[in-house]
Amino acid sequence: MTDTFDADVVVVGLGPVGATAANLAHDLGLRVIAVDRATQVEPRPRAIGFDQEAMRVFAGLGLADAIAPHVMPYRPSEYHNADGRVIRRIGAAPPPHPLGWAPNYVFLQPRLEGALRQRLEQCAGVETLLGTEATDVQFDDGGARVGTTDLSGRRRTLRARYVLACDGGASPLRTALGLDMRDLEFDEPWLVVDVLLHSGAGQDLPRTNVQYCETARPSTFVVGPGNLRRWEFMINPGEDPAEASREEFVRGLLSRWLDAGDYDLWRASSYRFHALVLRQWRAGRLFFLGDAAHMTPPFLAQGMCQGIRDASNLLWKLALRLRGVAEESLLDTYQREREPHVRQVTLAAKELGRIICERDDAVAAARDAALLGELAARPEGIVRQSLIPGLEAGFLAPAGSPARGELLPQPRVTDVRGQAGLLDTFTGSAFRLVVRHDADASAAERALCAHRAAGGFPLRLVRMTTAGTPARPDEYRESEPVLDDWMRQRSCAAVLARPDHYVFGGARDTDDVGTLLHGADRQLRPWAHHLTDPPSRERGAA
Repeated sequence: MTDTFDADVVVVGLGPVGATAANLAHDLGLRVIAVDRATQVEPRPRAIGFDQEAMRVFAGLGLADAIAPHVMPYRPSEYHNADGRVIRRIGAAPPPHPLGWAPNYVFLQPRLEGALRQRLEQCAGVETLLGTEATDVQFDDGGARVGTTDLSGRRRTLRARYVLACDGGASPLRTALGLDMRDLEFDEPWLVVDVLLHSGAGQDLPRTNVQYCETARPSTFVVGPGNLRRWEFMINPGEDPAEASREEFVRGLLSRWLDAGDYDLWRASSYRFHALVLRQWRAGRLFFLGDAAHMTPPFLAQGMCQGIRDASNLLWKLALRLRGVAEESLLDTYQREREPHVRQVTLAAKELGRIICERDDAVAAARDAALLGELAARPEGIVRQSLIPGLEAGFLAPAGSPARGELLPQPRVTDVRGQAGLLDTFTGSAFRLVVRHDADASAAERALCAHRAAGGFPLRLVRMTTAGTPARPDEYRESEPVLDDWMRQRSCAAVLARPDHYVFGGARDTDDVGTLLHGADRQLRPWAHHLTDPPSRERGAA
């Protein structure tokens, strides 16, 4: 990294996605300049839900305790028809939770963003420019130049290796480049209302989240953390969104559930709920993340989660590229991996929205009958996380490799010192070769030694045990066999996990670990022809 660059990465936009990306970049050893046109965190909530993947990222940044007072596990959801009858349930899988955290959470976005920003302020090698707008990006062979203007009108040009546009759904940087969004055909006007209940109020409110699938006015109720409650109301034809946001109109809608003296109105804003995905996620050294790359209807509480996955997917790849460990082509796997995932999640949210937003009485009656039939066959309903896919293509082992593209579970473990915690606490977010407790670890160790001797990518060995006291620093005993069961179900003796916790691929026998590592290294460093294919078992290898 040369002194002619002000930073390795310029992050434009410091909402939750941009602030997460900037923190991840710092932790990966990159120099960061973060730019945001606002001078402070937006004080009103916008997103209200995130999932276990996002929580795993926040915990990896050391923020679990800081945000704990402002988050709460997500309540189950019920879909009610116009008669008040439950026609669908969406819940969470019971513990033990595979990623170590509750499957979904509600949260206070200003508090989360505050924690992310505060952490950035304490990071050496990070410069934060608030009240500063990124006006343009120009590229050259070695980097990018970002033009900025602050509130006083002072202009500054920042030179960086790469630029991350986390500048929201309106994305001035995306607009300036004329990049097109693919429309997945969902565009509906809604009113979002947040209230703070007074002490003792709201005792008759639902204890679950509710989707009111009523043709007269579809609406949503969400139990937030503490005394926060959210309603979302579909704006009817002929209603003016600006008028619908006025306090008198809002209080009239809320009167079905609360008296005016029961709450303080925190926010009422009208939005159009979209389903859009950017066609081109990269322009030279500029990458788009979060709402700048995609917009997801809120019916699955995945909008912000999608952006956190973007940051988690891209930053470790940028770090490897900047260290010379990987080819530029690795960065192209960002869109190859994220776009199909985003599209599938967005379509799942759109489908839930289609159920909720039906305005035709006859169609709604048919919908109710179909969903009641499904509920009778499966009274517990749908598990929310079953709607979230794995990775299908990109930096992955060949198709057929066990556990390929899945998330590595995170059990609670004890280490050789007797200290207990979640596995990531000990292993970090690095490449990890995880070996099942009853597999031949010596074969994996030989493959790892050969990998290191050949100059392969940095890799950590993680040996799992299910009983007794770990005898080595790289051994961890599970308190419950979460990871062991998962590996057995997939016939894996070992798996190679990426820094974003997705599995590159698995080996059914530790004698195959060398081939697994070699395949990953060949994708990262296709120029490394001095690496020869490890001998296969069929050719008589040990």
